[in-house]
Amino acid sequence: MTSKLKLQVGSRSEKGMKEENQDYVGHFIPVNVALLAGKGAAFALADGVSSSSEAKQASQACVTGFMEDYFSTPDSWSVKKSGGKVLTAINNWLFSQSNQYHDISRGLATTFCGLVIKSTTAHLFHVGDSRIYLFRDNSLEQLTTDHRVHMPGQQEYLGRAMGIDYRLDIDYKSLTVEVGDIFFIATDGVHDTLSDKVILDAIKYEQHDLTILCEQLVAQSLQNGSLDNISCQAIQIKELPSQDVEEVYSQLTKLPFPPELYEGVTLDGYRVTRELHASSTSQLYLAIDTDTNEKVVLKTPSINFEDDPAYLERFQMEEWIGRRINSPHVIRTIEQTRPRHFLYYVMEYIEGKTLEQWMTDQVEPDLTEIRNIVSQAVSGLRAFHRLDMLHQDIKPGNIMITAEGLVKIVDFGSTKIAGMSDVSTPIERQELLGTKHYTAPEYLINGVGTSQSDLFALGCITYEMITGKLPYGDRLSRASDNASFRRLQYRPISSYISNIPHWIDKAIRKAVLVDPLNRYEKMSEFECDLRKPNPQFLKEDQLPLLERNPLKFWKTMSILLLGTNLLLIYLMIT
Repeated sequence: MTSKLKLQVGSRSEKGMKEENQDYVGHFIPVNVALLAGKGAAFALADGVSSSSEAKQASQACVTGFMEDYFSTPDSWSVKKSGGKVLTAINNWLFSQSNQYHDISRGLATTFCGLVIKSTTAHLFHVGDSRIYLFRDNSLEQLTTDHRVHMPGQQEYLGRAMGIDYRLDIDYKSLTVEVGDIFFIATDGVHDTLSDKVILDAIKYEQHDLTILCEQLVAQSLQNGSLDNISCQAIQIKELPSQDVEEVYSQLTKLPFPPELYEGVTLDGYRVTRELHASSTSQLYLAIDTDTNEKVVLKTPSINFEDDPAYLERFQMEEWIGRRINSPHVIRTIEQTRPRHFLYYVMEYIEGKTLEQWMTDQVEPDLTEIRNIVSQAVSGLRAFHRLDMLHQDIKPGNIMITAEGLVKIVDFGSTKIAGMSDVSTPIERQELLGTKHYTAPEYLINGVGTSQSDLFALGCITYEMITGKLPYGDRLSRASDNASFRRLQYRPISSYISNIPHWIDKAIRKAVLVDPLNRYEKMSEFECDLRKPNPQFLKEDQLPLLERNPLKFWKTMSILLLGTNLLLIYLMIT
């Protein structure tokens, strides 16, 4: 039987012996099932730095801002990215407000502990000296590290906080949760006054009522002489979302597979004109929307996979992806207004050709046109990356070009969504790698890709548009381990074409380096270096041959020495 995430929460915050309470505690557990599944539940506690006169405003702004903005981030983002982006933005706002005062004592500074529980995983965000503990199996573990600096002979002070600098270093960690787990979040007004054993004993005794637990710990902190504000929050995992494969399969097969489609057949108001493409995994049909007379494309699943839950989930996820990406350089998924009776989805119809066909039709490479294609492809890929998605199958066949020169990226079948990786499932998901000639080495080495992996594929395509070849030939498709990848040799464009500027070759070479850390950090940098010379590349040309290309230097020297020796032998004989 399907169950959802169920949590119990209790909290308490008191000003204690101080004139005002500069702590702030908050939480949000969505009632909406889809939002709870997609974003999880959030809990936060902040302790305003007392040396700042605006500490109360800082802590409140930090907690409320985190609660509001986290749930406004795209559901395709991972929890780590969503939380990190939100906290960075809040930190920048706090710091900018502090700068307005031109007085450090009036700055907006606060510690922060954030906890997001999504699916079966807890995600922790921490800055400062408030703490997050985990109570499990009758033991208490501190999950965060206090950001305090100890100076010999001096009082310790806070080493990290929100709002004290534009640069923000956030501690993040994630862990799998279990039913019965209790997370306990507390300011230093509690944990500096009560020992871990006292907190542990209290949780053991009052774990059935977390509100009473927090009230008792706050009261005990006061009795023990705490001079600070006193705040804490406790969250218990009551139930975790769970499904079995049969339940998931039942949900995925609510809509039956479409019947056989051919010219003249009408499906839910779409009249099929002709089949555009068929493969072992899906079919594409050109159709007319009978309400609007608009040309559209229907994508239907292959009957070969009707009993494969992983395939069905991936097929339906393609439509989910398409609805979230809004870019003129990514094929548009059309939201259907009529009831749907079969499993398929609808996309815009693109009148044009694939980049693969475009390359076949070219007689000579036109750099201006190639730059334009790359620039548009970069814009399309950045639309994926902004949503924390990787396309993972960039190849000439998945790039369309219209008669007007508009470039659109198609096919989301291999797209990886970071936000979905946070959600547990009984389905055994398999990472779908791209086409072997364009697949970045890191996928085959450790199975993990980044935006630099999509860049690698685009770099290979750029090289191919110019030369008609691939930068590593067919050796890339045969490489399978670190050693074989290290042996790969990039072949300069000048080996095939002599009239291409050397700095363009160097830009492409950097985009397709085997080590992703050595590639461009941003795709826009690659795009820029294709349009104008990178000064660094020009500097490299001024270096001696020995430094620019040691292998070529020693080969040349060997040939010269061989020639000299042969000449000497000839002279000695004659």
